[in-house]
Amino acid sequence: MNMIMEKRSFSEFMSELVALVDEVASFAMNPEVEIDAFTEFAMLVEKLAPIFSDLSDKITVIENKPSIRKSLESIETSLSRAKALKKSSSLKDPSKHIEDTTHDIGRSLGLLLLELSTDFREKVGTLQKQFMNARFGGNMSLSSSPVSLEFANDVYGGGEIEEEIVNVTIEDVVLQLKNGNDEEFAVALWRLKEFIRDEKLESCLVNEEAVVAVLLNRLRSCKADNRLNIIQLLRNMASGNDDTKEKMAETEFLSAVVKSLTRDAEERREAVGLLLELSDLPAVRRQIGRIQGCIVMLVSILNGSDPIASQGAAKLLDMLSSNTQNALHMAEAGYFKPLVQYLKKGSDMNKILMATALSRLVLTDHSKLSLGEDGAIEPLVNMFHTGKLESKLSALNALQNLSSVTENVQLLIRSGIAGSLLQLLFSVTSVLMTLREPASAILARIAQSESIIVNQDVAQQMLSLLNLSSPIIQGHLLEALSSIAAHPRASKVRRKMKEKGALQLILPFLKETNTTTRSKALNLLYTLSKDLTDELSEHLDEAHLIHIVNIVSSSSSDSEKAAALGILSNLPVSDKKVTDILKKANLLSILISNMASSTGSNSPVTRTLAEIVACVIVRFTNPSDKKLQLYSAEQGVIPLLVKLLSSGSSIAKFRAATALAQLSQNSLSLRRSRKSKWFCVNPSVEAYCEVHDGYCYVNSTFCLVKAGAVPALIKILEDKEWEAVEAALIALSTLLQDEICEGGINWIAKNSGVQAIIKILEAGDVKVQEKALWMLDRIFRIEEHRVKYGESAQVFLIDLAQTCDSRLKSTVAKVLAELELLQVQSSYF
Repeated sequence: MNMIMEKRSFSEFMSELVALVDEVASFAMNPEVEIDAFTEFAMLVEKLAPIFSDLSDKITVIENKPSIRKSLESIETSLSRAKALKKSSSLKDPSKHIEDTTHDIGRSLGLLLLELSTDFREKVGTLQKQFMNARFGGNMSLSSSPVSLEFANDVYGGGEIEEEIVNVTIEDVVLQLKNGNDEEFAVALWRLKEFIRDEKLESCLVNEEAVVAVLLNRLRSCKADNRLNIIQLLRNMASGNDDTKEKMAETEFLSAVVKSLTRDAEERREAVGLLLELSDLPAVRRQIGRIQGCIVMLVSILNGSDPIASQGAAKLLDMLSSNTQNALHMAEAGYFKPLVQYLKKGSDMNKILMATALSRLVLTDHSKLSLGEDGAIEPLVNMFHTGKLESKLSALNALQNLSSVTENVQLLIRSGIAGSLLQLLFSVTSVLMTLREPASAILARIAQSESIIVNQDVAQQMLSLLNLSSPIIQGHLLEALSSIAAHPRASKVRRKMKEKGALQLILPFLKETNTTTRSKALNLLYTLSKDLTDELSEHLDEAHLIHIVNIVSSSSSDSEKAAALGILSNLPVSDKKVTDILKKANLLSILISNMASSTGSNSPVTRTLAEIVACVIVRFTNPSDKKLQLYSAEQGVIPLLVKLLSSGSSIAKFRAATALAQLSQNSLSLRRSRKSKWFCVNPSVEAYCEVHDGYCYVNSTFCLVKAGAVPALIKILEDKEWEAVEAALIALSTLLQDEICEGGINWIAKNSGVQAIIKILEAGDVKVQEKALWMLDRIFRIEEHRVKYGESAQVFLIDLAQTCDSRLKSTVAKVLAELELLQVQSSYF
């Protein structure tokens, strides 16, 4: 049945309902049927027809109100049951059944009343009373039964009898509010509304406190529709009536109203309104602030999409914020304006209370940004400048918590606090020592902004404090110095730091047992080492180098490993002594092991680590040292390098391709010629390399073909990172050495490399174009490739001839000559 109802449109439903009313009402029109309970019932039902017809005319207004449809469906069910009763011949007491059905329809009409506009209520209300008061005698004769006569008078509007039956008192309403079921309770609520609307409640003998008590009791257990009506009634009763408000000030009642803040939009809106109405009383404000979850829900409503509820929540929160604990609860819920107001205009103790709370709150970046926008930074800076010790400490701790957001750092810089913080670090006054830790932490955050290098003496002052501070402050100073030194425009600062002996000051921190301090020292040393390549070798002796390698081996932090390796990668490649020390310390073995056990994540730190590992490997693949290359290959660097060609960043690809190119330069001289007779054991067929025309092995001849590197190198040619593209071309060009040129060209062509090289001519990088032209010059010397690729290449070459750098003119001419196009296009040169 319900499924059928759900499928019907509202207009279809109303048409069927009106038809059903007419059908039941027809029982009264049959002259052959004696007047009985069914007839009396039918005469009453007949009065529904005009009401339902009027409702049908307002279908667009009411069709989206589920409660109206539910009430009408209940009436439909009752009418259908009445039809079935009429056809049944087995009922012993049909009048009792039809009376129950009549009362059911009355209750449904009562629910319908709550949702209808004023113009309908009067008509429906009168009819609802008639259905509820209908009584059918056992005789079932309208003419002979006193009860039936009473009923008939009721139906046709008889004066005294109707007045006696339908005259409902406030006492009846209160009794029904207290004991009625959900439907009866809903009707009683409507009647109570009528009493209040007509201002009859005050003139009644019933104690208003009793009414409020009943409503409060039912609020905790009734259905959603009834809850909404209760809250609306209570709000109406409380309006402008302090006595009534005081009756509602009990925690148990207020807790029930607070629960409604979590429910549907309309109930939530009314609950906010009721709480706002009651909050005129200080006792209520105190109670509301103590109810668990209330302030959190009000903040949620404040930030919600319902403008009326949001406005009410804002007013209520403002009233509650007069209590400092409530203001703190609001801050915990993410609403900071009251807290900021206390920081600006509160007493000294309240300012300290708020700042201390702010220092302890776990804040998201969004919350920190909101606090900065709401104006929290300026009063906190003022507290630091002008307050006593407790005020200064709470302000600095709060500022430390807020300074992790870039926007707040800019506010701190504009406030001019940096100089005062630095001055504080030089203070030797014991009473101020507790302030130095948060001051150094804030300075470390401020140092992330490039604007700090405007004062180039800041870094030198921080350096001078390193050996005079506690480990925590040293860590913050090292972090600040690292940030300052890393700024792109800080070259003068870095030079001054070197002149002031920065390396000598930092190196002892590498042996620091506090890993956080050690890590920050490594970061600073890595940043400085980029500009101090030669000086670095002078200061890093064998003990330092071995210690750095041990950090790479033992550290659990990828960022610390990257910084340590970064220092090693910036040492001069030509310094063979350094290379021997690193080899002796088994650095390559450690790197291969670390990279093999990597989780495969693509985080910035992991990418940086891979880039620096590739840079270190370049040192160990120096083409002038075949023994070192052989050692490196035996450690397993080649598979790692090939992997980086596919999975690394553009910098990692560039460095991996460079290392492979260095190895491949010696492949030709290391191959084993197939013509040689000096084999102890005949090489396998798989070892033969058609490019080098001999027997090649990954770990002994460093062959790009056997390593599977060629497809990955060609794939890089599709990138737009020209440094990596150039390195890939250089690596591929090692296969085009004179003795093996044709085999190398064929292998590149076999892997679709020729088309990739031709497309590079469109590149805007002269070095890349130059290398690609050199390779095409060799490729087009072979007729097969000239025929196959020449036509597609000439379009790019002719265009390049007109637009290229003057350094490329002669090379373009050579390639065009190979394609026999020079005579036709000679005007371009």
